[in-house]
Amino acid sequence: MTPFHAGVVTALVTLALDQASKLGLYFGTDLVMTGPWRVAPFADLVVVWNRGISYGLFQQEGGIGRWLLVALSLVASVGLSVWMHRAGSRLLAVALGLIVGGALGNAIDRAAYGAVFDFVHLHAGTWSWYVFNVADAAIVAGVVGLILDSLRPVARPPDSAAPEGEGPRP
Repeated sequence: MTPFHAGVVTALVTLALDQASKLGLYFGTDLVMTGPWRVAPFADLVVVWNRGISYGLFQQEGGIGRWLLVALSLVASVGLSVWMHRAGSRLLAVALGLIVGGALGNAIDRAAYGAVFDFVHLHAGTWSWYVFNVADAAIVAGVVGLILDSLRPVARPPDSAAPEGEGPRP
């Protein structure tokens, strides 16, 4: 499988898992009426509608802001997909696929509901992390993948190590 195909499959699987988890929890359970649900001593399922971006920044109450965030997500997804098409490694393509799938999943929420459905709340004692969803987790994992890919040494053919105009030395 080429890096690009691996990235596209990753994006599609991420998008499907994100939307299935959101639709399943929202329409397939009574979480909205009975939550939060404790699933572990450090994790709850809750319903939070995020009208902004990461960490609740740039909250949008009006339609213009909502559609600007949808458009931004779509433009970013197209740009990242072009980068994915040019990716030379499977790690880079999969990382970009995670980000594209997550961005599209959250864009679908914004377009359909006016906000992103977040539902995972991690906490420990009095410490509380923000509420997120599968798309958010995929975006974070994708960024980690981009960082890891940037730290990998670039493989060069032996002849390309010499400055231009100089051949390999005998």
